[in-house]
Amino acid sequence: MPARSNRRAVQVLLAALLALAAGCRPSGPAAPARDGAAKGRPLVGVSLLTMANPFFKDMADAMRAEADRQGFDLSVTAGENDAARQRDQVNDFIVKRASAIVLCPCDSRAVGTAISAANQAGVPVFTADIASLDPLAKVVCHVATDNHDGGKLAGKAMIQALGGKGTVAIVDHPEVESVLLRTRGFREALAGAPGIRVVAQLPGGGVRDVAFKTAQDILEKHPDLAGIFAINDPTALGAVAAIEKAGRTGKVKVIGFDGMPEAKQAIKEGRIWADAVQYPDRIGITVIQSVAKYMAGEKVPSRVLIPTGLYMQEDARQDPALR
Repeated sequence: MPARSNRRAVQVLLAALLALAAGCRPSGPAAPARDGAAKGRPLVGVSLLTMANPFFKDMADAMRAEADRQGFDLSVTAGENDAARQRDQVNDFIVKRASAIVLCPCDSRAVGTAISAANQAGVPVFTADIASLDPLAKVVCHVATDNHDGGKLAGKAMIQALGGKGTVAIVDHPEVESVLLRTRGFREALAGAPGIRVVAQLPGGGVRDVAFKTAQDILEKHPDLAGIFAINDPTALGAVAAIEKAGRTGKVKVIGFDGMPEAKQAIKEGRIWADAVQYPDRIGITVIQSVAKYMAGEKVPSRVLIPTGLYMQEDARQDPALR
């Protein structure tokens, strides 16, 4: 056969093979597979408030361990106090076709947009530690510390620390629902001590550096201040630094909230008077267990609250984890 004929035969054969291959392709675009589907493991997306606070690191570690036990792939991110960034993370989980999403909202009201987007995509949403305050956004289950009761414990500790009289301030972070509950409980407890008066309630951002500046302003305006309620431990440590810089150590009692190791050490040293402690590992485990039950078709409660405790200097002195 001539060379030209050979080339023509090869071209015809290749064209036939390509046409056959094209006929075997799906007529429409292929649906994206869920992350982890190749291994048979559903994806659970997590967006935390921040990873700068050890509380959320502990929660994330507990979630990872429990997710592995439940056979889930866990993708952990953090909004770092930025509601828009958290919304983008939720959208990314939706695109990846996550089987469920767990949120610690950066803003309890603004988070409703992200939750509604997940609702529309058919992805169940769970919240941990911080709840959504958007009534139109559907959350399967909220798992958190009993923050209202913890606020009451903090208030009772303040009454004890001040002997029932004096002026106090609250260094706040009102963007998140859990803090609203803490400050409400704190004020309710103080209502039983008419000798104590709240003279200031200002935002500290829930972080040490901002809380330090807020506490400085409060101390300058209220030279007779006797106590500060700090809504978490980074806030408490910022307030302690401001008190020490002002030369008022021992004169202003600080009540914190969390139970992180650095704050417990400060309690042992007498720099913080007490902490209402919460248990991030229990929150992390419980929320992942709730996801597993829901995905198995079991009934899941809409809210699970985990009790707080009070950690004082005597507890710190007996704590083997401290120096």
